[in-house]
Amino acid sequence: MNKNMITTLTEKALAARRNAYAPYSRFHVGAALVTEDGQVFSGCNVENAAYPEGVCAEAGAISAMVAAGGAQKIAILLVAGKGPAPCLPCGGCRQKIREFATQRTCVLVVDESGHPLFEDTLHALLPASFGPENLETGADKNPL
Repeated sequence: MNKNMITTLTEKALAARRNAYAPYSRFHVGAALVTEDGQVFSGCNVENAAYPEGVCAEAGAISAMVAAGGAQKIAILLVAGKGPAPCLPCGGCRQKIREFATQRTCVLVVDESGHPLFEDTLHALLPASFGPENLETGADKNPL
């Protein structure tokens, strides 16, 4: 992994985290991802009064990626949470990441100061997963 890219993703995730809308949980999260072709996208969690029907930061970053021009492959996804415990993607977000993942997709987690807390592949977080190739849609035929 390129150290400069990790620095960029950390900065983008922390900036998104500062914009999170979390009046109910008060737990602000930011995420940033880089696609295999080098594009960077970010997102933050957005809650609403029908709590917990909000949007996670990872889902926001993925939506930004898709809105910018379609389905891409995620090389690295970085999540910025709060505190000493890693703010790992929830089960729903793991599945959303999986939709755009490769066997090499890496998930990183930092705290609110940008200090690294976790690094592993999506496959380690979501082993034996279900993905587009299971539906025979003609999408990626390379399962994790």
